Amino acid sequence: MSGDGYEVRVAEDPADREACFAVRKDVFVHEQGVPEDIEYDAYDADAVHVLAIRADGVPLGTGRLLYGEAAAAKNGGDPDVGSLGRLAVTQAARGLGVGAALVRAIEEAARARGLSAVDLHAQTHALGFYERLGYEVYGPEFPDAGIPHRAMRRTL
Repeated sequence: MSGDGYEVRVAEDPADREACFAVRKDVFVHEQGVPEDIEYDAYDADAVHVLAIRADGVPLGTGRLLYGEAAAAKNGGDPDVGSLGRLAVTQAARGLGVGAALVRAIEEAARARGLSAVDLHAQTHALGFYERLGYEVYGPEFPDAGIPHRAMRRTL
């Protein structure tokens, strides 16, 4: 999958995964003040990570898909529903369609694993972004890392 001047791919090699983690550190830890010790978790090892990267190797964004037991732990127990998370786009790449391309790549990975839907926990300021991509809000607002969130789902 590619966009204007960048491509989105599954981060299969160590360098791509490190680029994903670097974007998350820039966006969540440095920009949003999420404590580093809670940004990275045990789910990272088995998650499908996706990376948006420019042709010159500059990482622009990332996200991850949890599936199976890991996703069920996040979504209330349904192993047929994936969990999209840790979606982050660098400040320089915002407004270029990178976030939407990452979401679509994660959905593609979910379909490839036979999942019926994708859940996510959206920061409340990002609800409109996800709604434009077909996600629907459910449940009450809740804090995560001190930031207000809402649960959302899209049937695939």
